[in-house]
Amino acid sequence: MTNDFCPVRWPEIPTPCKQIDCQECGLYEHGSRMVWGEGNPDARIMVILDNPGLREDKEGNPFVCGTRQALQQAAHHVGLGSEDIYVTYILKRKPTRAYDKENVRKICMRHLDEQFGITQPGHVLCLGNVAVHSFFQDTDAEVKTLRQQLHHVRGYPTTVAYHPLAVRRRPNLWAKFTEDWEFLAKCRHQNLQ
Repeated sequence: MTNDFCPVRWPEIPTPCKQIDCQECGLYEHGSRMVWGEGNPDARIMVILDNPGLREDKEGNPFVCGTRQALQQAAHHVGLGSEDIYVTYILKRKPTRAYDKENVRKICMRHLDEQFGITQPGHVLCLGNVAVHSFFQDTDAEVKTLRQQLHHVRGYPTTVAYHPLAVRRRPNLWAKFTEDWEFLAKCRHQNLQ
């Protein structure tokens, strides 16, 4: 990490009251809480991850997980911060055991559709194949073949990048990850002109 970068917990977006007790997909049985999003819900860039991941340690103390550290570092690299980005997820709860992935993701997409109806982002960045499969509605779609291209998905300019956790596990992906954030910044800049 660069000397001027330090990961922090971004503000968490409260889950709407009508959704907080949702049990439709069955993930509530896993014991994880629902997380609607983080960052700025009014931001022009919406970043989509697969799920909210770990947000607290075993004692319940909040921390910045490795996924968020890598995401924030890449955003910082291109001059973006929590005020510029709204991070949300395909699944609003972190799975803690096996589940029917295809069915649960399909059910949970209605929450994401609701968020799009409210936020109307100017650009979408899908991080990882799970986000790409669900948002593009194409299980054959792959980050490695879609990156460094501007797509129009569901009416939104969309780019893709590897999942931050994949980048942490495979450091050789870091250069591609930052290239994809640079591509996002370039697309965003062109859209503002």
